[in-house]
Amino acid sequence: MAGGLLVAGTTSDAGKSVVTAGICRWLSRKGVSVAPFKAQNMSLNSFVTRDGAEIGRAQAMQAAAARVEPSALMNPVLLKPGSDRTSQVVLLGRPVGELSARGYHQGRQEALLGTVTECLEELRRTHDAVICEGAGSPAEINLRRTDIVNMGIARAASLPVVVVGDIDRGGVFASFFGTTALLSRDDQRHVAGYLVNKFRGDVSLLQPGLDMLHGLTGRPALGVLPYAHGLGIDEEDGLRVSLRGAVRESVVAPPHGREVLRVAVAAVPLMSNFTDVDALAAEPGVVVRFVDRPEELTDADLVVLPGTRGTVRALAWLRERGLADAVAERAALGRPVLGICGGFQMLADSIEDEVESRAGLVDGLGLLPVRVRFAAGKTLARPAGEALGEPVEGYEIHHGVAELYGSYTPFLDGCRVGSVWGTHWHGSLESDGFRRAFLRRVAADAGRDFVPAPDTSFAALREAQLDRLGDLIEEHADTDALLRLIEDGVPPGLPFLPPGAP
Repeated sequence: MAGGLLVAGTTSDAGKSVVTAGICRWLSRKGVSVAPFKAQNMSLNSFVTRDGAEIGRAQAMQAAAARVEPSALMNPVLLKPGSDRTSQVVLLGRPVGELSARGYHQGRQEALLGTVTECLEELRRTHDAVICEGAGSPAEINLRRTDIVNMGIARAASLPVVVVGDIDRGGVFASFFGTTALLSRDDQRHVAGYLVNKFRGDVSLLQPGLDMLHGLTGRPALGVLPYAHGLGIDEEDGLRVSLRGAVRESVVAPPHGREVLRVAVAAVPLMSNFTDVDALAAEPGVVVRFVDRPEELTDADLVVLPGTRGTVRALAWLRERGLADAVAERAALGRPVLGICGGFQMLADSIEDEVESRAGLVDGLGLLPVRVRFAAGKTLARPAGEALGEPVEGYEIHHGVAELYGSYTPFLDGCRVGSVWGTHWHGSLESDGFRRAFLRRVAADAGRDFVPAPDTSFAALREAQLDRLGDLIEEHADTDALLRLIEDGVPPGLPFLPPGAP
C-alpha cells in the first residue's frame, strides 16, 4: 500500500486520537502493517519507548492499536507545557530546551518541517500505511505559515485529509464548512471528506444535512460515529473527566468484598500522566475521584499525589488550598498516601530546583526521608523489578533526582514509611499482581473490608477498548472510501470553497 492519511479535526478534542487509533486497529485486523504518526503533540501525558525516547501517550496508545512497538518516529516533536507561555521541546524523544510560544512559532517550528517529514517517510518505507493525526484545527490561520502538523505535513507528504467534527458540541456542519473555507486553495485540495463523531440518535435524521454539506463543499461524509461511553483511551489535551468528577471508564463488576475503596487524586497544576490511576479505576469496587479541597480527603482510603510538570508550583498549590495539611494529618494517622513522580518529590523533606521552577531550595511535605535535586538532564527509563512479592514494570520521566537516607522500607525506586509510599515509576499499577497486592495493603491500612478481584487484567481491558475503536470505524465509517484514500492519495478535482485563507 505505502499509503497514508491525515486525520484532522474542527477543534481540539473532536476525536482525532480516537479515529486515528480506530483506523489503525481496523487496518491491523485486516493484516495491514500500519503505524500512527503525529508530527507535533502538546501534552503532559507522555510515555517512554523501549529505547528510552519520550513520546505522547496518545501515540503509544495508537501504536498498541496498530499492534506495533512505539517509537520516537511516531511523535518527533512533543511540547510539554511548563506554564501558560512556555513549553519544554522534546525532539525525537529527547528534551532540547525550553521555549516560549512566540519563540517556537516564530522560529523553531518551521525549521522542524524537514525533520518531521523525514520521520514520516521512514515510517512509510517500513509500513503499508501510516495514519497521521493533526492537532487542534487545520484552520488556525494565525499559525498556518509555520504549521508542521496539519496542512503543512499534508502538503509536504501529499496526504489526503479527513476532518473529524464533534457533533455533541453542536454546530458541526458550520465547523466542517468553515474549516474548509478558511484554508488556502492548495490546502483545500487535500481535504477529501468529513467524519461526524459522537452522534446520538437516528442517523436518518442527520442524512439531509450530510447531503447538503456534500453539495456545498463537494466532499462526502465518510461516516457517522456514535457516541461511545467508556472508551478509556489515553488523551493528550486535558483530563477526559471533570476534575471534580469520578473516573469511571467502563461498566465494572461490584466489589468482591463488602466495601468499596475510595481513591482521591489531588488535581494539581500541570498534572502529568494522570493515566496512572486508570488501572485503579478499572478494579471492581475502586472509586477514583480528582479532588481539589481538603474536606474531599476525609473519606478517602487512599490519597494519590500524581505526577506534575511543576513540582514546586504544585506543592505551593497544595499548601494554598489546605491539602498539604490534610495529607500530613492522614500520614500521622497511618492512612495511606501514594506519591508518583512529582507527587513523590512533594513528599520529600526538601527540593532543590534550579531547573524547572528555579525556586532554589524549597521545603517539601517532609513525609519521606528524601532529598530531591533537579538535574538538567532528564531521566527516561523503562524499569522492571519486583515489589510486594509481585513482578512490576513502569516507566520514568523526571528531572528530579531523589536521595534516600535514614530509616525506610524500599519501594520500587523510592521508599515507604508507615502508610506513605513514593516512587518515580509511572504505570506500575498496570501490573496486575502488583496492583492487587498494593490494594490489599491499602485496604488493611484503611480498615476497609475490600478484596481485589482476582482476575482483572488491565492489558486485556485495554485491548478490548482498542477493539471497540476498531469496531467504530468498521461498522460506522465508509471503509471502502477510507481504503481508496489511503491507497490512491489525494482525489483529483476537489472544488475550492471561497473565501480561502486571508
